[in-house]
Formats: sequence, structure tokens, C-alpha cells
Amino acid sequence: MGALMRSFDWDNHPLGSPAQWPESLKTNIRLLLNSSFPMFIWWSKDLYMFHNDAYLPALGNKHPKALGAKARTAWSEIWDNMGLVVDEILSGGNPFYAEALMLMLERKGFPEETYWTFSYSPAFDDNGEVNGVFCACHEVTGTVLSTRRMKSLKDISEVTVQLQTLEQAAQRTCDLLLQNSKDLPFCMIYLLNNTATEATLVGQAGNSSGRNVPDFVDLTQGETAWEFKNVMESKEPVLLDCSALNFGSDLANSLSRKIERAAVLPIMRPGRKQVIGFFVAGISPWLEYSTDYKGFHALLTGHIATAITSIKAREELAKQQEYLKDIFQQAPVGIAIVRGPQYIIDLANPGVCEIWGREAEDVLGKPVIEALPEVSEQGIIQLLDGVVNSGEPFIANELPLQFERDGKMETVYLNFIYHPMRDQQGFITGVIAVAIDTSAQVKYRQSVEALNEELLATNADLDNFVYSASHDLKAPISNIEGLMEALVEYLPQETLESGSVKRVIDLIQSSVDRFKRAVTDLTEVAKIQREASDDVKSINLAEVINEVQLDFEFLIAETEAVIEKDLAPDTVLQFSTKNLRSVVYNLVSNAIKYRSPERKPHVQITTKTTPEYVVLQVKDNGLGMNLQNKSKIFSMFKRLHDHVEGSGVGLYIVKRIVENAGGYIEVESEVGVGSTFTVYFKGKA
Repeated sequence: MGALMRSFDWDNHPLGSPAQWPESLKTNIRLLLNSSFPMFIWWSKDLYMFHNDAYLPALGNKHPKALGAKARTAWSEIWDNMGLVVDEILSGGNPFYAEALMLMLERKGFPEETYWTFSYSPAFDDNGEVNGVFCACHEVTGTVLSTRRMKSLKDISEVTVQLQTLEQAAQRTCDLLLQNSKDLPFCMIYLLNNTATEATLVGQAGNSSGRNVPDFVDLTQGETAWEFKNVMESKEPVLLDCSALNFGSDLANSLSRKIERAAVLPIMRPGRKQVIGFFVAGISPWLEYSTDYKGFHALLTGHIATAITSIKAREELAKQQEYLKDIFQQAPVGIAIVRGPQYIIDLANPGVCEIWGREAEDVLGKPVIEALPEVSEQGIIQLLDGVVNSGEPFIANELPLQFERDGKMETVYLNFIYHPMRDQQGFITGVIAVAIDTSAQVKYRQSVEALNEELLATNADLDNFVYSASHDLKAPISNIEGLMEALVEYLPQETLESGSVKRVIDLIQSSVDRFKRAVTDLTEVAKIQREASDDVKSINLAEVINEVQLDFEFLIAETEAVIEKDLAPDTVLQFSTKNLRSVVYNLVSNAIKYRSPERKPHVQITTKTTPEYVVLQVKDNGLGMNLQNKSKIFSMFKRLHDHVEGSGVGLYIVKRIVENAGGYIEVESEVGVGSTFTVYFKGKA
């Protein structure tokens, strides 16, 4: 730097020839040039830069242009913060000192995460006035990075030895490494299967998810995006360009930059040249992928390999001891074993952990009162004491208990037994608990009971209406009919023979007849809703269909209707005879009644059986219906065609009969084409 300063064209610089410089500046420059410690001086209000050889690594690619340049320009990337410190010193403020301060320097072609210990102090001119800044500095980036990387290694070493499964160790490792997101913005751990044909994701953390991080990678289908096959064959790390995957990196929540590179390292079985998995590590966009950085990744991979093989060894060693527990783990019920006076949880299978709303690792080895503090006031400890003290099992059915699940209390209904567990000498050492969560059944039953209460109230209202309509209206109808008969007897014969009078009398009589039929239908509705179905027996649906068809022989002949049947021979079901006949009668009657005037009626009747239902389908080519009015089709007194006789209760009765017996009915229809009614009878014989 001394030679460079001597050859610099100072005559064309604002500071002018060195011969004109203040003696204080010359003295300071002479001091720093002869020091092996990084130093610089920024002189005058424009802060022109002077520095020594030891400071050159800090400048990076800013050298040699930095000599004589303005500090504000040369260090523009940090001036928002450091400029405030400099201005304070130039104004007569106190010197500034910092240890391991992070500065994002652009000295290698990218914003780099660096750390510095330094002091800023005033530089005085010959008159004793502050005319610049003197700095002695030392880069501690390597020390800071090494410290935090060693902490990451220490953290995963301490934690993984305590974990029981590979998945736990892998995910916990990734979670811990994410705490050092500056070095590892994302990471994944994949393990190979026994045949090395498939890699399974067992741990991941950071900004890595979705299609870029598959759960399984088939290694038989060519090279993968992460080049696992290449790494497995070469047994060497591979550096990949992942800029197209849109992984982002945040630094101190203030800067964001796309992650462009990732390292894929083979996880080797210790002591063998066998790849057992892959460690994918995102590389910080704020750091150079140096030898130290690569060494950190290599150490991490070694720790992961050691943890994996250690866990596998422990699993193999405990295989025989865990045989019985494996059976418990597969049990379709909740099973737990608690031991000792504090009821330490020694075993908790997935079923009971699901009931408790806890992970097994959160409860194993802990007293019940610590693992499940919410049960302390619910009598559970007293129940356990009773079993231990009496030696008698305790059985509960649908006992409501409250557990904390996802941060809130939930009521769970359980069928469970507490059974005393004895050692070889017969002493009670703990309690075996077997539990079944019946919450769904209990809540369903409660909802059904509530619905039944509502339906009972509704049915009671409907029964009252039907009773009134079918009984109280009979007398007025009879009176009207009697008055009409008296009127007819009173009128002279010539009046009765009058065309207009005769027409009025016929209309009145027709109205009375329709009214009587409506009351009769209401009476039938009342029977359907109140009857106990005590005539249920095995009935062949095909035989009922054939019998009903005989009832329509005259109408079939009159309308030239075609009845096409495809009846399965085994359509036997448990049903009320008169109710089944009513269903078939109504559907066949409607198929002929609502025929199209443009064509002869064609009715197709089919039956079939399914594992759950006996199915009846009646299809016609009649008038059809607009299914926008579908809600009206099965409603009482709702009619979509009123040009033929009817009261609008037939399909309502059909629906009630079928649903009361556990079945249901569906309809498909198109105006001008026809309708299809499909009935699903529950209770196949």
C-alpha cells in the first residue's frame, strides 16, 4: 500500500500533493503503513480513504479503487448504519467500539455476512481539530461462524441420543439445524430402503416443501432433481443449482434473497462405504461456500450417520423386549401401563395417546399427574388408588373425561377397565388400562335422541292435524252431502232436468267426493305414522308386484299400457305386507295415471338386490316433472299435475313408509319424457 500511495496521482485528487498534507495525516499514514494490524484513516469531511496491507482482505474487490475514494461511496452498502457513527465522531462525539458486529459487505460480488471487532476514533489535524476517523479493526467472521456451527453440532449430538426412532431423530435434527438458518436456510434428510431403490423423506425444515420436496423418491426411474443416484454412486457430495426452485432466505428478518445453491451429501454407515441416505443442505446466499463451510456440512452428515446407526442398533437390541409392546401398539384400543406409587407411564400405545391428545414421547416415563395434569381433579388418581389397594378391577362405561387437545379442553367418552398388574410374587406393581373412545357413538346417540325429540314433537303436531282433518271434518262433509240430497228431493223435476242446475249439482257432488277422498287419505297418513308395524314378515317383492298388477288390469287394458317387468327372484325382505303393497300400488298407479296423451303408457318395473338393500325401480314414459320443484314431490297435498284425480298424499305416504323402515327413495324425471322412482328397502332377509 505504501508503494501504491507513492505512485498515486495525488496532484489530480482533491487532497492535492502529499507535500501539502498536514503533518498529523502524514504521521497517521506512516503509523498504519508500518502496522501489521488492519487499520484505516478516513480524512476530511469527504472521508477520503487510506489503509494498510492488513486491511486489504476487508476490501476484497474494492481494492485498489478504494485508495483515495470517498468512504460513503466505497461502503455505500453499510453507510445507513455506519455513517451515523462517523457523523457523531466528526461532530466531536465519543469514540465507538463494537465486538463481533455483523456487517453485510459487498466485497466479493455479493452481499456477504461478515463480523467485525473494531473501534472508530477521531483523527486530528495539525490544529487539534477533528478532521477524520481512525479505525483499528479485526475480522472475526470465522470465529463467529465456527462458534455457531459448533453449537449446532453440539445441540444435535445432545438431543439425538435421547430419541427413540429414526423419524424423531431426523426431524429433530432438522428442527435444531433450522435454529442456525443463517448457515442452513433449509435442510432435508432422506433415508434409503433396504434395496436402495427408494429414498424416503424423514426430516425437513426451513423453506422447503411441496413438489420440490417429495415424500418418496424412486431411484429406479432415472436421475432425480436432487441427483441422489449420482451421489449414491460416487459417494461424494454434489453442489446443485436450486435457483429455479424459488427457495427464499431471510437474514435477521431484514434482508431477503433467493437461495441459489444446495449441497447434497451422502450419509454413510460409519466404518463402511455404504450409503444409507442423503442430507440436503441449502447454502446461504450471504456466505461463500468455503472449505470451512464444506467441513461443517461434512461434520453434520457424520453426526446424522452416527445418530441413525445408533438408533438402529438400539432398536435391534430392544427388539425382543418390545415384542409384547408391539402387540399393544397394534391393538385397536387404547392401552397404557402405569407403575409405582406415582403411576409412572411405562407404556402408552397410539390408541391411548390419541385419546389423551398427546404424543408418546410427551408422556412416557412421566407420572400420570405430570403427563395429564387436567385429570387431577377428575378422580382418576383415586380410581387408580382403589384398584391398587383393593386388587379389584374397575370398569367404566361411557365415562366422560376432559383432556387438553391442541390447547383446548375436550370431553371424551370412554369405555375402559383398570386392571391390577402383579409381579411374579403376586404383589401389585401397577395398573393396566384398556380404553375405547366411544365419543363418536355417544355424540351420535345424543344427536339422534335430540332429533327424535324434535321429530316426536313435530309428529305430535302432525298427528293432531291429521286427527282433526280425518275426524272433525267428517261431520261437516256428511252434513253438506245430506243437505244436497235434501235439496235435490225438494227441487221440482223440471228444475233438476235443467242443464245448468244439473251441472252445478254434479260439480258440488264431485267436490264433496274429492273432499271425502282427501279425508280418507289423511286417515291413511295417520295410520302410517302411528302404526307399530306389527305385521312385519318375510315378503317376496316380486309376488307383491304381480298381485298389484292384477288390480290395474282394467286400467291397463283401457289405456293400452305396456307393463315390462324384470324381477329378480330373490328379492325377499322383512316388511309390513300392507305397507309394501301401498308403496308398489302408489308408484304403479302414478306411472299410468300421469301418462302422456301423445303416446301409449310404457311402464318398466325392475328389482334387484345389493349387500344392503332390495331395490325397486318404476320407470314410465309419462308427463314427467320439473325437478326444480323436487321439494314438492314428496310433500303432503303438493301436486305438480292437477288434471287428474288425486289429493297429493300418495308419494308422501310412500316416502314415510320407506324411511320409517330404514330405506330411502330417489326420483329422476324430465318434462315430456317421463319419470323414474327408485326405492331402496332396508332389511334384506
